[in-house]
Amino acid sequence: MRHFFHSVAVGVSALAVCSAAIASGERGSADEAVAMVKKAVSYMKANGKDKAFAEFANPANTEFHDRDLYVFVYDMNGNNVSHGNNPKMVGKNLLEMKDHEGKYIIKGFIEVANAKGKGWVDYKWPNPVTKAVESKSGYIEKVDNLIVGSGIYKQ
Repeated sequence: MRHFFHSVAVGVSALAVCSAAIASGERGSADEAVAMVKKAVSYMKANGKDKAFAEFANPANTEFHDRDLYVFVYDMNGNNVSHGNNPKMVGKNLLEMKDHEGKYIIKGFIEVANAKGKGWVDYKWPNPVTKAVESKSGYIEKVDNLIVGSGIYKQ
């Protein structure tokens, strides 16, 4: 009987460790977001904007969709030209869009793009996996008159 309880305890512990590992694997990392943006920029330069925008928006393309990571693209006026998670945003000017705390998101992207050419912007955004509004940090790079980005949800 004692052996049985020991086996159950070991099994429960192993399950908890596996569950934690799976849960942590549900979120993309900062390095993965930067790599996705760099891959998106290279793809866009090699294949043209139209083809790239279509692939960034294609949820079946795992190069540009991985767990909670996806690519988004804005022009320098705040117009969304591609969005990997919400196609309803494409074609809209979202310059005045604010997060749940009143912070201007796209204006933040534009400021970083103009000042540094690339970098991180923090804001709150709905997570496509959990469906909850969470703290997010978006990594962006300026390419010609476009801002190409992806972001991570912070734990």
